[in-house]
Amino acid sequence: MRFGLQRAGALVAGLTVVIGVGFTGTALADNGAENSPAAKEAHAEALTPGTPCSVSARACVDLESQRAWLITRGAVSYGPVPIASGGAGQQTPLGHSFRVYRKSADHKSGEYTGPDGSPAPMPWSVFFADGGVAFHGGDRNRSSAGCVKLDGGPAQTFFNDLVEGDKVQVVNASLEQQSRNG
Repeated sequence: MRFGLQRAGALVAGLTVVIGVGFTGTALADNGAENSPAAKEAHAEALTPGTPCSVSARACVDLESQRAWLITRGAVSYGPVPIASGGAGQQTPLGHSFRVYRKSADHKSGEYTGPDGSPAPMPWSVFFADGGVAFHGGDRNRSSAGCVKLDGGPAQTFFNDLVEGDKVQVVNASLEQQSRNG
């Protein structure tokens, strides 16, 4: 299992439970992630209007709708914009308290190559989760290896707007709604 990027399914009492790896390295079930201390804290906050994320987030990703937003002082400041998230076996991790930890305007992948064999470009990279998960520019017609791909203009906007330490939330809107109503 690639730390922070993959999930494995398990069959428990007739229910499929999807296991993920949180930012701290703690294994969490999707519904368990909704009950983590960070999730409980986020669920106690108001939602940013028009998003499934709390007002303390600076960036919000909804994996269900494949959209992302930038948030400033509890209001949408940019978006929604379309995204492409991780594909089968390399899903984008869910979490309520990821933090931007590095930015690289002209990053090249250390793991993946392009069609010509050279390191795959990841322009406007904003890293926020373990395993090198980042917002970055790229072809949204192809799923990523866990990253959140944006078109070029939005990728540059996310790069210019976010700073180290900013909170990023990656959620499934329906799970968020269930957790807040339950």
